[in-house]
Amino acid sequence: MTQGSFEIVSLNVSERKGTTKQPVEEIKLVADFGVEGDAHAGAGKRQVSLLAIEDIESFSASGIAPLPGDFAENITTRGVDLPSLPIGTRLSIGKAVLEVSQIGKECHEGCAIRKKTGDCIMPRRGIFACVVVGGKICRGDSCYYGS
Repeated sequence: MTQGSFEIVSLNVSERKGTTKQPVEEIKLVADFGVEGDAHAGAGKRQVSLLAIEDIESFSASGIAPLPGDFAENITTRGVDLPSLPIGTRLSIGKAVLEVSQIGKECHEGCAIRKKTGDCIMPRRGIFACVVVGGKICRGDSCYYGS
């Protein structure tokens, strides 16, 4: 099992589905639910979404300059190849613990970034996780991944 550390670049929430998420200073992760106050929170396999800034920057090379949250990810990371993490990998962020539950997804018809750019990297490069242990997290928290 690969283990390592990563950092949080941005934390993002939206009140409505189908929109980009706006950066916030901190988020509260709720066990078996997701991000408090986020439109995508709820029971199921996709409680929290993550996307790496490296993938966003790679997309930027195509002439579009998206920002963290534009792909509707809750957590924008740096320093880990998210889609290479196996299902079940634990992500410790501060005192909260997430478990990778899904790699990629089908992009829905109303995807804001796809409408704007004609493409979305979330289906290919984004991952989803369930909240095992809740808590408030913010940029600068210690972040680790592994079994």
